[in-house]
Amino acid sequence: METLQPKGLKAILNDSIQNSMNYKEYRNLVTQLVGEKATTGAEQTETLIDYTILNYRRMKRWDKTLKVPEIVQEKLQHFKKNITWLVLTESWCGDAAHIVPVINKVAELNKNIDFKVVLRDENEALMNRFLTQGGKSIPKLIMIDNTSGEVLNTFGPRPSYATKLVNNYKAKYGKLTPEFKEELQHWYNKDKGQSTIEDLMLLFED
Repeated sequence: METLQPKGLKAILNDSIQNSMNYKEYRNLVTQLVGEKATTGAEQTETLIDYTILNYRRMKRWDKTLKVPEIVQEKLQHFKKNITWLVLTESWCGDAAHIVPVINKVAELNKNIDFKVVLRDENEALMNRFLTQGGKSIPKLIMIDNTSGEVLNTFGPRPSYATKLVNNYKAKYGKLTPEFKEELQHWYNKDKGQSTIEDLMLLFED
């Protein structure tokens, strides 16, 4: 009996891209799930469904209100390499609701960036290659060179400043409390996506 060899990273990336959605398709999926009172992912709990409904509203708001600074728009015009931004996410993820719309807005500014979305629980082999401190944290952006198929960089699951807030709180209290998670949501609202934009621009630096 022939033993199947595990797939290499390029094959996993190719499979995931083949099964991916664009941002509009992902937003349409979330809208459909809200109407069906359902969620993406392996679990269909009332809590996760409620998060999906809340995140639908968050994404809708960011799609309308997010502003990308002119200096960022100008810098992006000079980027010529053809790349894919492949993002792992789920509809119930609070961080993703604030971050994925920002990724989309930035990607829209340069035709050389192909933004694709895949669901974490349907792409386990891919997620396992891009863990954060051993965990399946999302959203996770993988920046791929479309010519070579090589991974150039990654981003996520949070902008660096939010990561610092999370790590400091965990170090002090041992875990993230509901109160802290609410504070983090307030931070995202005040930040208006600007920290995420700054971190995304770092992906383009050699």
